[in-house]
Amino acid sequence: MILFFALCFVGVAIAGFCAFVIFWPLALVHMRDRHPALSADLGPFAFLDGKALRWLVAGRYRALGDRSLSGLATPARIALLVIWFGLGMAGLLWLWAEVAG
Repeated sequence: MILFFALCFVGVAIAGFCAFVIFWPLALVHMRDRHPALSADLGPFAFLDGKALRWLVAGRYRALGDRSLSGLATPARIALLVIWFGLGMAGLLWLWAEVAG
């Protein structure tokens, strides 16, 4: 039963990944079109760049005051956190299943 719940958390992580793949590129395109200085600062391939992901997780997009960017970046941020949570919980449950035997 523990491994079933671990598998469910993997499914949650996959759902988070799907949302991330939808919203993060849209936020990056919005930044490219409306905030070129920020886009240049994050780099040409910001999709999986550590600096850009830290910028997203920290919520620094809110300082710009662009409601459209916040509307795209907030779901991407939540999705990234859901990915980490789902994989973390799946890993913990797997470890628990290994220890409990």
